[in-house]
Amino acid sequence: MKTLEQHLSEYAKYHRDQRNIFTHYIGIPLIVFAFLSLLSRPAFEVTAPVVGALLLSPALFVWVIGNVFYLKLDVKLGLTMVVLTGVLLYIAQPLAQSATWVWLSVSIGIFVGGWILQFVGHHFEGKKPAFVDDIMGLAIGPLFVVAELGFELGLRGELQAKIEETSGAVH
Repeated sequence: MKTLEQHLSEYAKYHRDQRNIFTHYIGIPLIVFAFLSLLSRPAFEVTAPVVGALLLSPALFVWVIGNVFYLKLDVKLGLTMVVLTGVLLYIAQPLAQSATWVWLSVSIGIFVGGWILQFVGHHFEGKKPAFVDDIMGLAIGPLFVVAELGFELGLRGELQAKIEETSGAVH
């Protein structure tokens, strides 16, 4: 299995233009939200002793698997992803319980809008999206956004330096 640094460095090679990264700050959370919303049906409510009522859905399954992957790569970033994607899932579930036409039109609209932003960003970059060459780019994209935001806040400077050594600086 690749390391966190390897995954982020490979993904970063496709994302060195600040305008592209900025479009990803908005587009990727929109895509993740829409994806979780679309996967939040069917949902079955179960009662668990510790957590109370819980909605079981394909979205919850994907959320758990994805976050186990992130936690294995890096505990701090993984915990951040658990919280952030958990909030998106929490917000997506009520949308999925609305009328079918509302759920589908809003979710698909947000999904398409998020992808439009991605392709605008890659137009600025002049490179294709990372997932075209490596399907793992779809899973790494949300983690990349969180890592880049952390770098902008002055966090994880050593990781940022290693990524930039491999992929180049952001311009």
